Amino acid sequence: MKKDNPTVPEVLKSLAQLLGTAVNGRRLEIPRRFGRGYCTGFVFNEDIRMLISNYELKQDVHVKNVAANTAKRMLVFKFRNIFPQRAMPLTEKDRMPSVLIATSRINTDDVISIHTNTATINIEVDAGYLSRLFDPSDRSPLLQSLLQNTQPFLFEQMIYPSLQKIVDEMLTEPINESFELFFLRVKAEELICRLLMELDKRDEGRLYALNTEDIATIYRIKAQLLEHLEIPPVIKTLAVDAGMSPTKLKRLFKQIFGNSIFSYYQEFRMKEAALLLREKKYTVSDVGYRLGFSNLSHFSRVFEAHIGMKPKQYSML
Repeated sequence: MKKDNPTVPEVLKSLAQLLGTAVNGRRLEIPRRFGRGYCTGFVFNEDIRMLISNYELKQDVHVKNVAANTAKRMLVFKFRNIFPQRAMPLTEKDRMPSVLIATSRINTDDVISIHTNTATINIEVDAGYLSRLFDPSDRSPLLQSLLQNTQPFLFEQMIYPSLQKIVDEMLTEPINESFELFFLRVKAEELICRLLMELDKRDEGRLYALNTEDIATIYRIKAQLLEHLEIPPVIKTLAVDAGMSPTKLKRLFKQIFGNSIFSYYQEFRMKEAALLLREKKYTVSDVGYRLGFSNLSHFSRVFEAHIGMKPKQYSML
């Protein structure tokens, strides 16, 4: 009888059983009759585990979450849009590399939905384990609330190049099997450390518990912002669309994304401007007008503030 491998996550074993296949060396290849791609998982120790998924299924499946009733208070770090991909379509401006950081209160379902198209890295780590790794005396209110892990909180952080480099090393670095668990655990902890350092910079004085309806609403408003980058947001109008007071909308948006609605909108507006200029299909004037600027000098100043150089210079790279 084949000995059970304790370093393979139970959810991976359950998915393999559901698909009528087996996990081979911590890696599950999706059978062709169900789709394509792979899913690989690692239980580093009782406090931290990771699942790397990059696959397409022909239909959604549902897997029993055997870890749902664990006594551990696991925090979830979900990395999205971090796999190598073709040039980003302009219609998918929200597909920027990012990571969702959630307390266990956000993810309490007994059943996990495995969606048809998944390209993520999920790292789960016990909040108590993290609390023992660094000095507890000088934490921001946000980090204190996150590590207490007693309330439903969700934060999103954009992936900057140094974080993406660590992810790329995890996905592509050729590692001897003897060192695989050690190497990946160190990289996973480095990612988490850097993300906590970023969250610690946020100036939230007080956090508000979230529910699934609030989260869905804030993400719907975010999608509206990104869909119409040529139209500056009007808070009162967005609040009506959200069914929230302007104060609540601004408060929850900043809590999740770490930025005000207008600053978040402006950041993505400039990312879109940079993308359009890189394509070299439009002049600087075309891009400015396309994104709703009537004053091209103002567009140039805003672009330089976000990208680090004037749009004319950038277009010549």
